[in-house]
Amino acid sequence: MGAVLAAFAVLPGLAVGSFLNVVAARLPERRSIMFPRSACGTCRTPIAWYDNVPVVSYLVLRGRCRTCGTRIGLIYPAVEVTTAALLAGCLLAFGLSLHAAAAAVFCAALVVVTATDLTHRIVPNRVVLPAAVVVLALMTVAEPGPQWAIAAAAASGFLLAAALAYPSGMGMGDVKLALLMGAALGRTVSVALMLAMVTALVPAVVLLARHGSRARKMAIPFAPFLAFGSVVALFAGGALVHAYLSLF
Repeated sequence: MGAVLAAFAVLPGLAVGSFLNVVAARLPERRSIMFPRSACGTCRTPIAWYDNVPVVSYLVLRGRCRTCGTRIGLIYPAVEVTTAALLAGCLLAFGLSLHAAAAAVFCAALVVVTATDLTHRIVPNRVVLPAAVVVLALMTVAEPGPQWAIAAAAASGFLLAAALAYPSGMGMGDVKLALLMGAALGRTVSVALMLAMVTALVPAVVLLARHGSRARKMAIPFAPFLAFGSVVALFAGGALVHAYLSLF
């Protein structure tokens, strides 16, 4: 049953991903996400409906605006495909449940903050904070108890301490994102944080090797690494914790 639901979620997931592209593009610029209709960022020509079909239009147009030929960023189809895969994964893993709804809201928020952090170095409060409230409410109803609120406070507090100790390497947006992560993941938020820090070391080491001491002044967007750790923890966090504890 879960597999059937996941399959039916793919097309709606692509449509949701298309909408999330609009959110990620407009929120950092404080523009309405509803009006006006989508247009080319270079020539400002409104995009026709047949050029706005998720993924398909990108392939048909070969990644370029039909009017002016400006290249369309690969991030747009990437957001659409990733959103569809994550929403299908939520239904496959959790079925038609409150947990799946919370996971879907969580994943959608992760997609947006990843895109905005990569393109604008911003983690929008207007995405993270409402998502944290919704996810915390859904998870608390689905599995009553204080564990979700405790995990949210603990994860946020952990990154807050890191931001205060090293303000040039950690932004307050990441701290607020950790609040959402804890609300969605509970105790497995520790897995997400650990994975994020380990994977973020890779570009940090590359920058250090290439630029030496100047690399300390080069900021690395951290939200994508937090999102990666969160997705792994969402779908496999319990198994990873169990495997780790079984070593002792």
